[in-house]
Amino acid sequence: MVGIYYRPLNQGDPTDEAFLLQLQQALHSRALVLLGDFNHPIICWKNSTASCRQSRRLLECIEDNFLSQVIDISTRGNAILDLLVINARELMGDVKIRASLGCSDIALVEFTVLRDMGQTKS
Repeated sequence: MVGIYYRPLNQGDPTDEAFLLQLQQALHSRALVLLGDFNHPIICWKNSTASCRQSRRLLECIEDNFLSQVIDISTRGNAILDLLVINARELMGDVKIRASLGCSDIALVEFTVLRDMGQTKS
């Protein structure tokens, strides 16, 4: 399953908790590639730490469900806002961070999703 998620910067706890619950339910039945702008700029992905509770909950969910955050290069300023989360490394290939499009300050992310019948570019 491939999913896309956008989290507004000021999203509240109830919506965050509903998303984490849906994510956990989706993981029980299938392989998952989830990408999007998660808007958690205070997460330090190198150390898996965060100073706010909402960001710590996302990190806990990722760790508890054996998910991997694939992007390790800043996608907006010095922050990694765009996440590419997978539950099986063999699903992903050729992740590249590209220049931004037009006047945007957010980098483009290009990747390949691998599947049984070959490769499909996203």
